[in-house]
Amino acid sequence: MNKKSVKKVVLAYSGGLDTSIILKWLQDEYKAEVITFTADLGQGEEVEPARIKALAMGIKEENIFVLDIKEEFVKDYVFPMFRANTVYEGEYLLGTSIARPLISKKQIEIAEKMGADAVSHGATGKGNDQVRFELGYLGLNSDITIIAPWREWDLNSREKLLAYAAEHNIDIDKKHLDENGNPSVSPYSMDANLLHISYEGLALENPNDEPEESMWLWTNSPEKAPDKAEYITISYKNGDPYAVNGKDLSPATLLKTLNDFGNLHGIGRIDIVENRYVGMKARGCYETPGGTIMLKAHRAIESITLDREAAHLKDELMPKYAKLIYNGFWFSPEREMMQAAIDLTQKHVEGTVRLKLYKGNVTVVGRESTMSLFSEEHSTFEEDEVYNQKDAEGFIKLNALRFIIAGQKRKNK
Repeated sequence: MNKKSVKKVVLAYSGGLDTSIILKWLQDEYKAEVITFTADLGQGEEVEPARIKALAMGIKEENIFVLDIKEEFVKDYVFPMFRANTVYEGEYLLGTSIARPLISKKQIEIAEKMGADAVSHGATGKGNDQVRFELGYLGLNSDITIIAPWREWDLNSREKLLAYAAEHNIDIDKKHLDENGNPSVSPYSMDANLLHISYEGLALENPNDEPEESMWLWTNSPEKAPDKAEYITISYKNGDPYAVNGKDLSPATLLKTLNDFGNLHGIGRIDIVENRYVGMKARGCYETPGGTIMLKAHRAIESITLDREAAHLKDELMPKYAKLIYNGFWFSPEREMMQAAIDLTQKHVEGTVRLKLYKGNVTVVGRESTMSLFSEEHSTFEEDEVYNQKDAEGFIKLNALRFIIAGQKRKNK
């Protein structure tokens, strides 16, 4: 790449250590005009300080974008994913994965608005996020230039980043300083949004070491959760939740509300070793309180409103759908095709689910819907007038016909 050819670059900028260093590095290495984009995805931290830090580093006011995209994130990304009951490798609810396409989309929109010819991100060359960001960029604008500093520079450790920051007088957050004010490396690499918070690296790199309790920032430990169970209801329409305990809520407010319930009751912690797209295994810990509750509730409302074969086909498609999101193919035609099929199944997925929350567990204790396919008349163990049990004999024989024929052939042989 000819660095002189890049005039303007849109940087996904959190205001943290990595992206602050990238901002300075882009200015020095590419001599480019930097435009910063900071996304408020409900990560639980103030995003406005990023504006102040960008200004302090010489970014023009008109080149600083700080956008609240929580509602769009939940409505157009989280909810469609949960309609599919999406889980990667049996446990991971894809909290980081699902945020990346929206960030990519906003960066491309800003680049087009501001006449930028490049975009940049802070993902390393070892992880999945580089793939997710860049597939998003190229899926939306195939002509955009992509700058991935971690694949270009030699600042390949936290210690080197801290030294670079000190050398260039880059403001370091207090979390990167020890009690004496000296640069210090955080024991974890963390990412957060309204759906989850993740922990990776350093202290977690031995998959046999149990994480310290102090690592978990959102949820109570199940041992310290309330000793009394709490009951809540979630109401659904077209496969999406719209109310908690009978109160209509916006998508982001609803997820925040479920997070609060989950955090209180110690729900949503997982510790997994996952297979990254780039080929290596990685250990990660996650807190997804509201998402864990939502997944349980959605499957419950589907259990009474969704046709058996549609439900089973969805379950067969889900691992492929999850893999597409995990690997960064949100904007791919195959993901959109699968989404259309999934969404079609959700037109009658409506009603209310009652759940019991207690010490890390979510238990479904009730579900009701005007579109319910459950027939007490047919399924009762008591006497009924709608189902002739003798019909089952022919049903079983027809299903066993191939076994009967094969058995006869073997016997004759």
